[in-house]
Amino acid sequence: MDLRKVKKLIELLESSKLTEIEITEGDSTIRLSRTTGPDHPVLPAVQPHATATSPLSLDASPGEDETGGITVPSPMVGTFYPSSEPGADPYVTVGSEVKPGDTLCILEAMKTFNHVKSEISGTVRTVMKSSGDPVEYGEPLFLIDPS
Repeated sequence: MDLRKVKKLIELLESSKLTEIEITEGDSTIRLSRTTGPDHPVLPAVQPHATATSPLSLDASPGEDETGGITVPSPMVGTFYPSSEPGADPYVTVGSEVKPGDTLCILEAMKTFNHVKSEISGTVRTVMKSSGDPVEYGEPLFLIDPS
């Protein structure tokens, strides 16, 4: 396995909330892990009776912000790229008109390039990431004013 790939895996592990990555390529297997908690077992604390809370949403679908814009979240953990290759024009910029199916950006995850496509028609108000930025699942990428 190429040393650059191993370094990229280490960077991915460090920049994400992942605790373990295992990759098999041909006859080679590499497993990287990190501990995120104390080295000794933690005893559970007595919990007071449950109170009513709203359910946790792990939905990575577009959501409306308080100004009426639609937030486009990241559908996966990866690296943000605004264009198809370095130096190329970005797929969208602030002020770009988009329609459903238009590519907004690319997210790279494990050397796989995934196109993030618009689900709505509108105008891009904000691009929230820069080229090469690591992104987490559900993290906002764009703010679009619907048309």
